Amino acid sequence: MSDKPLTVGFAGLTHLGIVSSAAAAAKGVKVCAYDRTMTQVAALKRGELPVHEPGLPELVKEHAERLTYTSTAADLAHCDVIYVCPDVPTDDKGRSDLSSLKPLLDDVAAAARKEAVLVVLSQVPPGFTRKNAPQGRPVYYQVETLIFGQAVERALKPERIIIGCADPAAPLPPALATYLGLFGCPILPMRYESAELAKITINLFLASSVSTTNMVAELCEKLGADWSEIAPALKLDRRIGPHAYLAPGLGIAGGNLERDLATAQQLAEANDTDAGVVAAWLGNSRRRRDWALQKLEELVLAKQPDARLALLGLAYKQDTKSTRNSAALALLTALPKLKIRAFDPQVQVDPSFHPALEQASDALDACTGADALLVMTPWPEFGKLDPVAIAQSLRGKLVIDPYGVLDASACKRAGLAHYVLGRGAA
Repeated sequence: MSDKPLTVGFAGLTHLGIVSSAAAAAKGVKVCAYDRTMTQVAALKRGELPVHEPGLPELVKEHAERLTYTSTAADLAHCDVIYVCPDVPTDDKGRSDLSSLKPLLDDVAAAARKEAVLVVLSQVPPGFTRKNAPQGRPVYYQVETLIFGQAVERALKPERIIIGCADPAAPLPPALATYLGLFGCPILPMRYESAELAKITINLFLASSVSTTNMVAELCEKLGADWSEIAPALKLDRRIGPHAYLAPGLGIAGGNLERDLATAQQLAEANDTDAGVVAAWLGNSRRRRDWALQKLEELVLAKQPDARLALLGLAYKQDTKSTRNSAALALLTALPKLKIRAFDPQVQVDPSFHPALEQASDALDACTGADALLVMTPWPEFGKLDPVAIAQSLRGKLVIDPYGVLDASACKRAGLAHYVLGRGAA
C-alpha cells in the first residue's frame, strides 16, 4: 500500500450498508457510500436514518467528516475497496431474492478502477460469488454477522472475519488486507463456497441451540422446573460455554435464520442429502411462536372470548424496527376480532392490518381496561414498568410475559398472574 489514505466504498444503503459504512468511517478510513435511490441518499445526507440501531446515530454524527453519501456510481472510482452490500430480501418461505444483486455488482464493477477490490458482503448462497464475479478484477466474499439491535457493536468488534477467495492460498490484496487489519481480529481466508456455506452453518448451529432451548423450556413449564435455573449449568459446561444462546424465545424470528434454514433444505434436496433435522427445527419454531396465543386461549379466551387485550411490543425483538417473523404480528393475525391496544417505542402498525387494533400513547395507556397484558417484545423500558401501576390499569390480572421482562416477585406482590417461557408453576 502507498501512503495515500485508504478509501472504502459501500454500494447498497439498507441496514447492512448503512451500519458497515459507518463502522468503516469509525476505523479512520474515508468512506464513499453509494445507493441508486436518490431519496434514500438525500435522507442520509440530512442525518435521517431509516433503521433503528442503538449507537448508530451517534456513530454517524461523530465520523461524518469521513463519510460521504452519493447516488452517483462514478464516485466509487476513488475507492480502493468496494463492498457490495444491499440487504437481500426473502419471501414468506425464507427464500432469497437475488435479482437486484448481480446488476448492482456489475454497475459497481463498471464504475470502479481496474485495480479496485470488490467484496460481496450481502448474504448469498454457495456458488454465487464464483458464478457472478466480474471478470478481470479481484473479487472476494465476506461473511456478514450483524444482528438487529447489536449491529453497531458487531460491525466495530467482529469476533473474526471470514473471507471467500478464488484462491485462498494467495495473499489478500494490500488494500483489503490493510482495511481488514484495522479490526484487530482473526482473518480466515477460504474458498468462495466454504465462506458462503460458513454463514449458513453458523446459523444452523444457532438454530439448534434455539430449538433445544425452546424444547426443554416447554418441558420446564409442564414439569414445574425453571429454565433460568438450568441455563447457568450449561454455560459452565466447556462443551457449550458462557456465550451459548440459551434464552427461550417465541420461535426463530427475524429473517436471516429462516433464510439459512430454507437454503439448507434447498441444498440438501438438490444434492440428495438429509436435512430432516432442519424440518424439525422449523416445526419446533412454529409451535413456540404460538406460545402466547396458547396461554391466552387456555387462561382467558376459553372463558371470556370477547376479552380486551393490552399488547406491548410489535418489533420481532428489542432495539429494532424490524417486524419480520414478529410473534406479536402473528398473534394479531390469529385474533382478528378482539379489541387490542398496542404500544411499541419504534413500530407503528397500519390500521388495516388489524381492524380492532388501537395504538396506545405509552405502555400504561395500552393496559387501561384490558383483561390481560401480553409483553411480546423485551424492550428494556418495559422492564422499568411498575407492576402495581400495571395492576391498577388492567381490568384483569393476567400477564403473559414470554421473556420475563417484568420482575416476577413484584408481579406476585401486585397480585398479577405472571406467565414466562420456561417457568413452570411453583
